[in-house]
Amino acid sequence: MQSCEISSDSTDDPLSSALHRHRQPRIAVIGAGLAGLATTKTLLENGFTNVTVLEASDHIGGRVQSIQHGKTTLELGATWIHGANGNPIYHLAEDNGLLEHTTEEERSVGRISLYAKNGVAHYQTNNGKRIPKDLVEEFSDLYNEVYELTQEFFQNGKPVGAESQNSVGIFTRDVVRKKIMLDPYDSEGTKKLKLSMLQQYLKVESCESSSPSMDEVSLSEFGEWTEIPGAHHVIPAGFIKVVEILAQDIPSHVLHFSKPVRRIHWNCSSHDTEEIVDQADHNQDQRPSPSPVCVECEDGECLLADHVIITASLGVLKKAHETLFSPGLPLDKAQAIQKLGISTTDKIFLEFAEPFWSPECNSIQFVWEDEAQLESQAYPEELWYRKICSFDVLYPPERYGHMLSGWICGEEALCMEKCDDETVAEICTELLRQFTGPVYTWYKDAFWSIGSQVDNEDTYRLHLGTRIFQNQGGSCAPRGAVIPISGVLTPSLEWAPAAGMWRS
Repeated sequence: MQSCEISSDSTDDPLSSALHRHRQPRIAVIGAGLAGLATTKTLLENGFTNVTVLEASDHIGGRVQSIQHGKTTLELGATWIHGANGNPIYHLAEDNGLLEHTTEEERSVGRISLYAKNGVAHYQTNNGKRIPKDLVEEFSDLYNEVYELTQEFFQNGKPVGAESQNSVGIFTRDVVRKKIMLDPYDSEGTKKLKLSMLQQYLKVESCESSSPSMDEVSLSEFGEWTEIPGAHHVIPAGFIKVVEILAQDIPSHVLHFSKPVRRIHWNCSSHDTEEIVDQADHNQDQRPSPSPVCVECEDGECLLADHVIITASLGVLKKAHETLFSPGLPLDKAQAIQKLGISTTDKIFLEFAEPFWSPECNSIQFVWEDEAQLESQAYPEELWYRKICSFDVLYPPERYGHMLSGWICGEEALCMEKCDDETVAEICTELLRQFTGPVYTWYKDAFWSIGSQVDNEDTYRLHLGTRIFQNQGGSCAPRGAVIPISGVLTPSLEWAPAAGMWRS
């Protein structure tokens, strides 16, 4: 499903056709995150009233989770509105007064951006030294120059050389290293620092792409993604406010919480459906129409639907698709789910009684000098903390106090999750001490994992976004439709995860 828009005069859309026949189709929407709520809202606005939303958790929002911490709101999931022009979430937030005024100078600049309103990034080495700002800017220009080269393969149809193995990480590392080593003006020490910064930039890049490593991101497809134009915004009252506004016109009886789905029986005859329904203790009064879809919940309830729209995240589909669908998905869709990349991305919040960073510092970037010649950013389990690329200063302090926010992704994030909160806080504090010097003891902390997407290809997105079946000539083909809308897929050529949940 490429768009939430429904044409009321369409004659080949089974949903619209049902309305023309004056029969309300039964529609089940699985998931009450941004994608599920946007889908439900659009259906209701277009005259479809027999809609049921099944949400596994006890709340709306999916991976949008805003929590109160003292007087401030922290985002355990979606944090920023990425871009403004044409971004429906931005316009909804702006129309409802959720955004605060920002000046041009306060808006994030550049790709590797810190989303902070003040100050500069401090690039610190593991030997406790700060890399001079002019050297950072010099390397940043070089990195961005090579980044532009990675975009050309998709955007200009440029062939990918075999030596790059179609990998963004391998290509970037190779080209940047050659440019650094061929610079006749830099000392060996400066070259080593720049090579070490390259590894740090690739860690940031993997967090921005939510990939385990940039080595795993397709070079030939990387240029497909561009950021939505405009500034990045946070919502002081919490991203959950967008969710609440989106859900406010959805009747409460439509939303069913704590209703995880066990299985979707989608290719059954009417007789098969009757048998499935008969096995449920409290739903036997449903009379199946010819070839409906049967949604079996974990509590034993079976819901009959003419159409099922699945808005679960790609991570959920990867984990559950082999058992979630009966029969299994067609090969093209199963392969799309398996081949689309995904990584765990974790946030770490550390709160301190007093700031140990200087007032102009908006982030602390970790540069490991012993990684200058590193060929892979996969670390042993006990060294998971090396994948943390930085800690950003949450701004303004009047709102957040003295708090830092760190990011980690990939297998190392899963290794971190095996540790208790106190261990994570102590390791991170020691890390900060190693890179910056004296650090006050941490005060409070929390971390939360959020599943995200990495690389994408048109073929896979199209396979996931089309109906599983549309009565393609087979006599037993059901009339209903099951539409998987992964909550992390974004429209082609735009990078804005939350907007993608809305507009998939």
